[in-house]
Amino acid sequence: MQIDVSDYEDWIGKTQEIEDKLEVSPLNRMAATLNARRREYSIGEKVPTLWHWLYFLEPTPQSMLATDGHAKKGEFLPPITLPRRMWAGSRFSFKKSLNAGDKVIRTSHIKDISVKQGKTGALVFVNVAHEIKTNSGLALLEEHDIVYRDNPNPGAAPTPSKKSEIKPDFSEIFTPDPVLLFRYSALTFNGHRIHYDREYVTQVEGYPGLVVHGPLLATLLIDRFQNNNMNLTIRSFEFRALQPVFDLNPFKICSTKVGEDSKATLWIEDHLHNLCMLASVLTEVNK
Repeated sequence: MQIDVSDYEDWIGKTQEIEDKLEVSPLNRMAATLNARRREYSIGEKVPTLWHWLYFLEPTPQSMLATDGHAKKGEFLPPITLPRRMWAGSRFSFKKSLNAGDKVIRTSHIKDISVKQGKTGALVFVNVAHEIKTNSGLALLEEHDIVYRDNPNPGAAPTPSKKSEIKPDFSEIFTPDPVLLFRYSALTFNGHRIHYDREYVTQVEGYPGLVVHGPLLATLLIDRFQNNNMNLTIRSFEFRALQPVFDLNPFKICSTKVGEDSKATLWIEDHLHNLCMLASVLTEVNK
């Protein structure tokens, strides 16, 4: 399918603003879902890193959903004609903590739209920039990369995988299951059917199993890193999704030690040691 990026130029610069309050109940439900050490949060306590994704949820009416379970394209996001939509990666700069009970505003704008030719056809990348502010000022800068692609051709050879070649200083085997994926979808009000509808994901989008959410993988990476580095504060974080992770097999959460440059490498690898997500973190010692 030929894609002309000029068809979407008018969407660049489009802005959206959402106000919310960082209520405690989503934090407690997330903690239960992840079997976190901390199970209950109180007003004033710091929101764990990346758990801001539990907020700013858009209540899209059922009648406005597309067949994949997402909101129909053409509201805030451009009406890209390719059917498959994935979270390709994100970059974060943490300025101030977000605390339970804070009133917050997220301002989003479409920063760029680009077309690339991949091995399986055209890829359209939409870059969305977010600013999250509290009453005390800017707390978080985030850039979100969304990739759109065509459905695979029947019988097409799978894209070659890249093996993980980094030796971890920390690793943990994690076993996903459909209930976990459903609960995370519910927590983030994510209707994308690839995460909970096995018939849809295998027969329509051509994946072998339910897809583990990219943000969930990123959250697990940062959670395990922080559990092993309690003396450090994260100043920035970025991740890139390289290939999907499915609920069919356990995967491994990995990281290196923090180097002299205050950085560490984090990654997800599947049961065959294929590199599925690659991330890096910049830290500073707690004051």
